[in-house]
Amino acid sequence: MTPRIHFTASQAAPARAALAVLAHRYGNAELSRAQVVVALGGDGFMLQTLHATQGRDLPVYGMNRGTVGFLMNSYSADDLPERLDAAEETVINPLRMRATCADGTCHAALAINEVSLLREGPQAAKLRIHVDGRMRMEELVCDGALIATPAGSTAYNYSAHGPILPIGSEVLALTAIAPFRPRRWRGALLPKAAEVVVEVLNPERRPVMADADSRSVRHVTRVQIQSASDIRHRLLFDSGHGLEERLLREQFV
Repeated sequence: MTPRIHFTASQAAPARAALAVLAHRYGNAELSRAQVVVALGGDGFMLQTLHATQGRDLPVYGMNRGTVGFLMNSYSADDLPERLDAAEETVINPLRMRATCADGTCHAALAINEVSLLREGPQAAKLRIHVDGRMRMEELVCDGALIATPAGSTAYNYSAHGPILPIGSEVLALTAIAPFRPRRWRGALLPKAAEVVVEVLNPERRPVMADADSRSVRHVTRVQIQSASDIRHRLLFDSGHGLEERLLREQFV
């Protein structure tokens, strides 16, 4: 029996074409009546879809019609109900970011992959790092730093030479981006429940922006990051190709 599927697609031509084919073959249920969401695009669109469907407790199954597809399954218009029925589910929690700006305003956002702090100008950023109320690094001079979830550890975190985290590891990666001092600092592994607070030192001369899954806040002075255990996202992957297997396989290429 075909479940009630809500199809959604990025604006890319291959994704829009796939949407037309799949909706014609399987129907396209309203989101309010759907039992599963099928997202057509790349990893960026998958993140958009997860944010857009937050709170509905619907599983999301992605099919790659974009340029990057680590969170996506291969595309095929055939046998979709059977693939959905056999799919493996992975539940992930996003990060909650609370950023305070130089003008005193506060901004909140959620990040499924990572929260990153990045220098805004030509001067290197100077950051002070606290973990669970205890100062762990008095001054990190760098282009930036990020806190990544296991699901996001193969994205920006991996490009910044951070570790790949097993999906069930219950840890977060704190990774420096082009560190100058301490020059050889490679970051830290933190408990998933840890509260990380990053202070920006000398923000007038060394402005810093905070970014949560591409939602940016400029001129921040203080950023608090913690796993949002009260929010969960359900991802579906083809049998034998789940997120845990993908993270493991990525370490041997």
